[in-house]
Amino acid sequence: MYNASPTRYDSMTYNRSGKSGLRLPAISLGLWHNFGGNDVFENGRAMVRRAFDLGITHFDLANNYGPPAGSAEETFGQILTKDFSAHRDEMIISSKAGYYMWPGPYGEWGSKKYLVSSMDQSLTRMGLDYVDIFYHHRPDPNTPIEETMGALDLLVRQGKALYVGISNYSAEQTREASKILRQLGTPCLIHQPSYSMFNRWIEDGLQDVLAEEGIGSIAFSPLQKGILTDRYLNGIAADSRAAGPSVFLSEKEITEEVIGKVRKLNDIASARGQKMSQLALSWVLRGGKVTSALIGASKVSQIEDAVASLNAPELSTEELEQIENILRG
Repeated sequence: MYNASPTRYDSMTYNRSGKSGLRLPAISLGLWHNFGGNDVFENGRAMVRRAFDLGITHFDLANNYGPPAGSAEETFGQILTKDFSAHRDEMIISSKAGYYMWPGPYGEWGSKKYLVSSMDQSLTRMGLDYVDIFYHHRPDPNTPIEETMGALDLLVRQGKALYVGISNYSAEQTREASKILRQLGTPCLIHQPSYSMFNRWIEDGLQDVLAEEGIGSIAFSPLQKGILTDRYLNGIAADSRAAGPSVFLSEKEITEEVIGKVRKLNDIASARGQKMSQLALSWVLRGGKVTSALIGASKVSQIEDAVASLNAPELSTEELEQIENILRG
C-alpha cells in the first residue's frame, strides 16, 4: 500500500502560471514515453510515486502517448486507482489532443468533433471525471481557430477541464488564440513549447507574447531528447535511445560539434556541483520566464536528479555568459 511522504511539499518550488490562481511545480513529469503498454507497469508506478513524494504534483499526458497510443493514459489511470484515489485533489493532471489518434477525418487536428471526442476517450482511459488542464496539441492550418478555441471553452463549461492551454503555437497564433479565449470567458492558462539550450525558438517573440497576455509556460524536451545529459559524452552507447529504433532521436543529431559543446557545458556543470542534465534544467528555469520544466524519465533516479537541480544556486551573470559563448560557438 502506498503512503505518500508527509514531507512532500517541504522543498519543491511552486510557480504561478501566468495571471491565474494555479501554481505548478518547477519540475513536472511527462508520461510521453516509458509509461505505455509496451513498458513495465511497476517501473512507471514507482516513478509516479517517487515524483509525488518529491512534490511533483503535475503529471502531463496526451491522447496519443504510449506506445501504443492511448496506453499511457490507461497506465496512469491504473496508478491513480491503486495509489492516488485519496490524493486526486492534490494533483494537476493534463491531457492534450491534436495529433493523429484514430482513422478517418475526425481523428486528428483541431475540429470540435475531434477535441470533444478525444476528451471523452481520455477521461475514460484514466477513469476521471475531469482533467485539470486540457491542451490543443498543435495548430490546425485548416480549421478556423475560432472553432478550436470554442471547443476548449466548451470543455470547460461542460466540466471536463478546469483550465485550457495550447502547445506548439507560434507567437502570432498564441496572441490570436489568447484573444479568442479571453472573449469567450475561458482564459488561456498555459503554453507548452519545446525549449532547451539547443532549441531557443520561443525567445524570438513567443516569451514576450506570453508575458503580455499573462500566460504561463511549461517547457518540454528541456534536455533536448537526452543530448543535454552525460549520456553521450563518450559516444553513443549500444543501449542508448540514439542507437536504437527510436523515432525521437537519431545518431545524426549527435554530431561531434554538438557533443563538443555539451562537454564544455558539462565542465560548467561540474564546477557548480551539478550534473549536465541539472545545469540544463537550471538554465531553462532561469529568470522566472518558464513556469515549469517538463521532464521525461525512464527510472526513478532521473526524477530525483531533476528535482535536486532546484537546490543549486542561481546561475551567475558570468556563468550565463560562458554558456552563451559555448552555445554560439
